[in-house]
Amino acid sequence: MSRIAVVPGSFDPVTRGHLDVIERAAHIFDEVHVLVVHNPDKEALLPISQRVSLLEAAIRDAGMPANIIVASWSVGLLVDYCTDVGASVLVKGIRSQVDVAYETPMAIMNRSLAGVETVFLLPDPAHAHVSSSLVRQVAELGGDVSPYVPEAVAKFLRS
Repeated sequence: MSRIAVVPGSFDPVTRGHLDVIERAAHIFDEVHVLVVHNPDKEALLPISQRVSLLEAAIRDAGMPANIIVASWSVGLLVDYCTDVGASVLVKGIRSQVDVAYETPMAIMNRSLAGVETVFLLPDPAHAHVSSSLVRQVAELGGDVSPYVPEAVAKFLRS
């Protein structure tokens, strides 16, 4: 039986911290679905299709394992997607105690709704301070975001 995990996120845009978590998950699980989801609490910079394209490019350019599948999900519960693909685990990157407080109730609800467990991975310390929101803000103000995002994203944001 293969171990399938889902790494969900808005990835608006994908950062080096996201890629760190995705790659480590790919070494732990047999199959990893990187799932671009709509977050109704956030106003998106990029459409979902663009986020999927940038994720695919970043994963390819980084030479990540072939067991990674990029998809999107915009309607329904995250655990419904997990059930559809046979995933029993969600993988979430945790940067700080604030993330733990935010993610814990969702993890408990996902386990209650569908028996889907959540695994928290800590980021590489080099990326712990980076968020998509911060990257968007720096980019909108004309700053260089290339240290924080994959080259495909930096190139897209410059254009």
